[in-house]
Amino acid sequence: MKDGFIKIACATPDLKVADVDFNAKKIIEQIKQANNFGVKIICFPELSITGYTCGDLFLQDILLNGAIEAVEKIAEDTALLDIVSIVGLPYQVKNKLYNIAAVIKDGKVIGATAKKYIPNYSEFYELRHFTPADKELDEEISFGRAGSTKLLLNHLFACEELQNLKFGIEICEDLWVPDTPSVGLAKRGATIIFNLSASDEVIGKASYRRNLIRVKSGSLLCAYAYADAGVGESTQDMVFAGHNIIAENGAIINESKAFKNDLIIADVDVDKLAHERRRMNTFTVNTDCKTTESCFSLKIENTCLDYIPSKTPFVPLEKSDLNERCEEILTMQAIGLVTRLKHIGCKNVVIGLSGGLDSTLALIVTVHAFEHLELDKSGIHCITMPCFGTTDRTYTNACRLAEAYGATLEEINIKASVSQHFEDIGQDISNHDVTYENGQARERTQILMDKANMLGGIVIGTGDLSELALGWATYNGDHMSMYAVNASIPKTLVRWLVNYEANKTKGILSDTLKDILDTPVSPELLPPEEDGSISQKTEALVGPYELHDYFLYYMLRFGFSPRKIYRLAENSFKEDYSSETILKWLKKFYWRFFTQQFKRSCMPDGPKVGTVTLSPRGDFRMPSDAAVSLWIKELDEI
Repeated sequence: MKDGFIKIACATPDLKVADVDFNAKKIIEQIKQANNFGVKIICFPELSITGYTCGDLFLQDILLNGAIEAVEKIAEDTALLDIVSIVGLPYQVKNKLYNIAAVIKDGKVIGATAKKYIPNYSEFYELRHFTPADKELDEEISFGRAGSTKLLLNHLFACEELQNLKFGIEICEDLWVPDTPSVGLAKRGATIIFNLSASDEVIGKASYRRNLIRVKSGSLLCAYAYADAGVGESTQDMVFAGHNIIAENGAIINESKAFKNDLIIADVDVDKLAHERRRMNTFTVNTDCKTTESCFSLKIENTCLDYIPSKTPFVPLEKSDLNERCEEILTMQAIGLVTRLKHIGCKNVVIGLSGGLDSTLALIVTVHAFEHLELDKSGIHCITMPCFGTTDRTYTNACRLAEAYGATLEEINIKASVSQHFEDIGQDISNHDVTYENGQARERTQILMDKANMLGGIVIGTGDLSELALGWATYNGDHMSMYAVNASIPKTLVRWLVNYEANKTKGILSDTLKDILDTPVSPELLPPEEDGSISQKTEALVGPYELHDYFLYYMLRFGFSPRKIYRLAENSFKEDYSSETILKWLKKFYWRFFTQQFKRSCMPDGPKVGTVTLSPRGDFRMPSDAAVSLWIKELDEI
């Protein structure tokens, strides 16, 4: 439960229709099984105590009384477990029969809610037996040794130890209607919605159900846990598949196999969900919804996370999704540039082409933009500016790339001009300090800007989101341009975009792109090694970009604390980096992120294409003199 994580489960137990003793036994077995896995809340299907398909047996007192006794048995046998259990049963109140969910913790029923929408169409005949719950429902009900509680509509359950852990309950049909109870529950603070269901299976329904749950979790910014009736229900007229689903904020995070009674488990991050609701100020509180809270207590412990977060959160996991995403991103970048060029009536652009990943992507985007505008690609002026650190490999790749795309290539060697500049300011050319490095970067930018003036064009920025986050750019050097097409593309995604283009193309262009992908990331501002290879490798200086992109994503997208990011990174990169290495670069990330904000405060225009950007005019506003001490202090305490 630390860091906002809570392990939840949806279970479909083996079942015999109307055999409450057998069903209670199987439910208890799955509760104990889930408890062994560290689950803190488990949900069972609709009417799981009796079975959903009892028909007119629901009118028999012996079944109704047996269901209550079964709940007593479940409560007693799980009283010593630190787990909340949600079970379904029929319950009679004042000659009305309700389809209810009972919530059990510490040997007691701590609350209950009833099904609001009772289907009576197609194969469903529930109104023959059950009464719909309404907002006036407020009845004291008893479960014998398991205690008494309130039966209410819109009952909310809150954890005393975890502020953002609140859950509400829907029962089957409640999900499938326009005015779902979950809307009011979420607006009252529920970050998890549990659904006890008995949804029979017909062709195409599984896909519809999956999408319904996924979208509901996204629109409510919640986790939605759906427990479905399965094999064991009567097949007299229907078939049940036990289709359990857990979704979180628009994504399915676990799902069961059809026709296999089992339980599924997922780690839900309720703090992340609460952060999303704070961030989206259109998520409003509904004060008109009558909701009563029941509190429960759970032990605070370090949840052992079952899932391993992706190492590259900016990159889709599925290859099919990745190709589609790459095409979409390149199109968005290109259209941003298209709009700018059309607005200013510009047919010439200037790009500093280094033979590295970022300038390569900038050229790819520019080529796409020119093709969209049906402009001659000779208007793309690629300038390569070799100096003290340029290697033959990157120089050759820059030239081949420009020629393969049909762009205009010009070489301007800047060694003499930089040497003269160093002489003018009294810089020892043998002193390879920050002035030595930045002097080259600023000279290149000056040339690009002046060439753009000569051509009546604009300078296309090449720097990416990762460099902006770390401040790994020379202020008023490569930091500056007239339109920064890569400004919201992190380095890990830059690599995938270039690789996508390489796989789409053929011949020398494809070969050149692949060699660029294999070249170490470097600004090439220091002299090469004796063998002519790159000596200055960025990731050896500032840390691996895959780590920094990971840190950036979880810090900005979800507002995670340094300790939580460190914990997740340990899970994701356990086979790649030691805990000490992750901690070292996480400290470096925070230090650079805070101290380099002044560069982001005056960054050029550039299109937003992802959920994380650093534009001071868009998503991110931060004072340049904000202190990092609080964040570093938390890391020092690990």
